[in-house]
Amino acid sequence: MADTDVDVVVVGLGPGGESAATQLAQAGLRVVGVDRRLAGGECPYYGCIPSKMVIRAANLIADARRVPEFGGQSSVTPDWAPVHARIRDEATTDWDDEVAVQRLEKAGVTFVRGPARLTGPRQVEVDGTTYTAAKGVVLNTGTEPAAPPIDGLAGTPYWTNRDALRLAELPGSLVVMGGGPIGAELAQAFSRFGVSVTVLEVADRILAPLEPEASKVVADAFAEEGIQVLTGVKIASVSYADGQFALDLGDQTVHADKLLVAAGRSPNLGDLGLDTVGLDPTARSVDTDGRMRATGVEGLWAIGDITGKGAFTHMSMYQAAIAVRDILGQAGPEASYHAVPHVTFTDPEAGGVGMTEKQARAAGINVRVATTDLGSSTRGWIAKATGIIKLVEDADRGVLVGATSVGPAGGEVLSMLTTAVHAEIPTATLRSMIYAYPTFHRAVEATLAELA
Repeated sequence: MADTDVDVVVVGLGPGGESAATQLAQAGLRVVGVDRRLAGGECPYYGCIPSKMVIRAANLIADARRVPEFGGQSSVTPDWAPVHARIRDEATTDWDDEVAVQRLEKAGVTFVRGPARLTGPRQVEVDGTTYTAAKGVVLNTGTEPAAPPIDGLAGTPYWTNRDALRLAELPGSLVVMGGGPIGAELAQAFSRFGVSVTVLEVADRILAPLEPEASKVVADAFAEEGIQVLTGVKIASVSYADGQFALDLGDQTVHADKLLVAAGRSPNLGDLGLDTVGLDPTARSVDTDGRMRATGVEGLWAIGDITGKGAFTHMSMYQAAIAVRDILGQAGPEASYHAVPHVTFTDPEAGGVGMTEKQARAAGINVRVATTDLGSSTRGWIAKATGIIKLVEDADRGVLVGATSVGPAGGEVLSMLTTAVHAEIPTATLRSMIYAYPTFHRAVEATLAELA
């Protein structure tokens, strides 16, 4: 077995891992980057990038269908072929695995493809070669699509998000198992391309981690577009025969040509050798301190989904920057998670930051809340927009601890609210600002007035 001495080994080259490996190599360290699949990770190939291409195309179709309100065409016939071609050609060109590897190597990273396993402190084995890292190891192994243990499901040709974004032809009907961000985004996109869609959610509402008001806005939009949403369901079994899926819900059976399982993700930790450094290999996350150091383990950092702080690309990148500073001995703020933003790219977009009202009350905060209908703003009226702004204030300190922005530009309006929560800007200061007219974000001003 070969043994190679390096400074840092980065295991998992999703966005955060790639960024960490690149920065460390550019700082002059000997860096080995390992990934068993594609350099670049889930986001550019199966997640963020191709899904947003599909969503943009679907939204353009929806906008065109609204033209009749202004005397235009009465119908729009969607065509999936150019969207599939763009994903195939543009996404796979811009984020080509070979290009990603070349980018890493140009930065000075030694790329190794294969399954990595910890074999002890600061040691990683890949296909018979052991890399001993003088400074340590950065873990960024991410997650995999998960499937719930439903009778019969494993034996069927169900889709994950990876399959759904690679198809060349649309099905006539689709059942989406899971009403979280991935399920909701793809359900609406496929519906707008003419697919008959049913969403099944075990919770009492879709997008359950969001504020109830936000979930309702999106659910109402789905209903208006003809997407069937069944909540509070228990799926007894799944079967597949003669090109059709059948899902037994007890009181009814739902049929469809295809089934998309978007019911969560599992961390890639089980076969990583965590036990060799004293960590639990059955754990769903790696505990870290404010500098992204794995708790109780010298020379080990963890970033991204496996830290359990939010399965977002932006979280991985944020944590990567902190880990890099720590490895290089540079000063800088430690990780803080009081203002984590997230956006679900449905139409309307549903964004949130910090605590929900329920979370704030459970934390014992003296809460004041206010909610404004986006349609009551001038811009909302002009755009015939549906959405809300909801603010959650710590009344004792006079600062926002959470906020929700749902609307046509919900994720963009969220940016100012993220700043407010992160920097703990007094609500009195926010009230004193000048809000451009006529914008969607003027609804924030109206909501602040309701807090008084």
